Amino acid sequence: MRLIHPVLPAGAAEGRHLPWFLAMEEYLARNYSGEYFFTWAVGPTVIFGRHQIIEAEVNLPYCREKGIEFYRRKSGGGCVYADADNLMLCMVASSADVPATFARYCGMVAGALRDLGIPAEVSGRNDITIEGRKVSGNSFLRIPPARSIVHGTMLLDSDPATMSLALTPSRGKLEAKGVESVRSRVTTLREYLPGLTRDQLDRHLVSHFCADRRLLLTEDDVAEIDHMADPYFEPEWIYGHSGDHTHPQSARVPRRVEGVGEFLVTLRATPENTIAAINLQGDFFLTGDLDAVLRPLVGVALDRQSLSTALATIDVPSVITGLTSDALADLILAAR
Repeated sequence: MRLIHPVLPAGAAEGRHLPWFLAMEEYLARNYSGEYFFTWAVGPTVIFGRHQIIEAEVNLPYCREKGIEFYRRKSGGGCVYADADNLMLCMVASSADVPATFARYCGMVAGALRDLGIPAEVSGRNDITIEGRKVSGNSFLRIPPARSIVHGTMLLDSDPATMSLALTPSRGKLEAKGVESVRSRVTTLREYLPGLTRDQLDRHLVSHFCADRRLLLTEDDVAEIDHMADPYFEPEWIYGHSGDHTHPQSARVPRRVEGVGEFLVTLRATPENTIAAINLQGDFFLTGDLDAVLRPLVGVALDRQSLSTALATIDVPSVITGLTSDALADLILAAR
């Protein structure tokens, strides 16, 4: 089924920062039926996942010095750098099935690139690669009860030096991917089509996804999107609670669960060795309410049997994609 291309009033997208387009995605998902695809581009920007620790992923001094903006999104996943040579993509779907929605979207993107003669393939859950190197990474946001947003990047060209300096992924994450640096694991479309422009790519993708199906948005829609974008600019949202080190009993050592992501458990225990407070941060994919997993664990004893009993009543994989109850118990016990 063809998607619908939302068209903004003339000039409405000019000068917008990345959070505005994230708000546009959510506005469409919440206020319009049907399925949509659109693209946009921004100036130099780092965007990181909802539960990531900004200091662990973003070189803040470098970004401030160079005028690179940085924002937190509502979806999970990892940290990416975008600029005018990176096209951002979004699909709004009528589905709550994460694997099926990812597979559908990534298959369509890879197919659109193959139509240009580029040997693109879907890699893993959410990446598009060309000859083993990543050209597009994507993440997922569920809008209950049955709406989904898949959004991500498409590297037309890149500034690898700036990308490497702006992002600071952990050594464990890079080792898990079998590479030595951010620079070594990415490629660009211009390596394969040197003359391809951003406008040409945009038109090709929109045609591939939508043909001539369009939704004309109004000035009233733009005003509502303005309002929805405001919280993304709040320092409390951008920085989160990553500066909160009030849990001295937590190991606060990142641990990677293969095929799921990197986790940092912040844990505070009572004198009786029960959980007094717990939080998870990392680049995992969140498809439900994290509090629905963590809140029932408060008061649970920090031993394998008690955790297993408590987690047996919680559908962990429906909230954190790919994570089993046993794996979560391992993470918690390792943070004691």
